[in-house]
Amino acid sequence: MISRGARPVSEKDRASVVVNILKDDVVRRTLSVSAQNQPDEYELTYTVRFSVTAGDKELLPATDISNVRSFAFSEQLLLAKNHEESILRQDMAHDLADMVMRRLASL
Repeated sequence: MISRGARPVSEKDRASVVVNILKDDVVRRTLSVSAQNQPDEYELTYTVRFSVTAGDKELLPATDISNVRSFAFSEQLLLAKNHEESILRQDMAHDLADMVMRRLASL
């Protein structure tokens, strides 16, 4: 957006357009379990709901975008798998931010 002349401002009153983040949520769901009833695979769903306004005018109503990924899990590799999940969440957040920016570019 900066390449198109848009610049972030520190005060909302000075902004010509405001992106409102209404929801930023990650849900982890068990996809499969082992014979010992231990989780083998999880699914992460990262959802962002946002809207765009310009003054009192709504440019984009509340819109949900989601990203879903799954990952294998092992109790023996708990620290490594927790780190993998953290990295996966960060990647998903970047992907969703890119999606939001593409939506903004289309306005």
